[in-house]
Amino acid sequence: MQPILLRYLRVVARGSAEDIASETWVDVVRGLARFHGDERAFRSWTFTIARHRAADWRRHSARQPAEPLPLERLPEQPAPDNPAAAAFEAASTEAALALIGELPNDQAEVVVLRVVADLDVAQVAAIVGKRPGAVRVLAHRGLRRLAERLAVQQPMHRSVTR
Repeated sequence: MQPILLRYLRVVARGSAEDIASETWVDVVRGLARFHGDERAFRSWTFTIARHRAADWRRHSARQPAEPLPLERLPEQPAPDNPAAAAFEAASTEAALALIGELPNDQAEVVVLRVVADLDVAQVAAIVGKRPGAVRVLAHRGLRRLAERLAVQQPMHRSVTR
């Protein structure tokens, strides 16, 4: 679930996804004894926790803005087994998430929870605090906007590659 959780958090909490994910997993472990349900309920519960952690992070960041660390001070890490494939996948995932991130916040969050996290309408409604009908409308509008943007981008991409 970590990759899916990170994708969700990259949309709802740009720049802080990995930190929030780690806080989410700590909260999941702490509350695991109290959890009851199946795999879908677990995913829904986990994304609810992640959403709360993202809201906490936004409030904290608004009160105490952070300064970025210069890249020169970061240690070098060895490359994965296939750097080219990993880079291509990361670039396409980032491009897709960036496109979703251009949607209005409520549409972006619902699309990520429905499509990437594979949660049903009722679970998403419970997480975001909206009615199931509103979630369906937000998902439909978001996906329609994405389809329109992709349709506009595809002809440009084809003319560049030819």
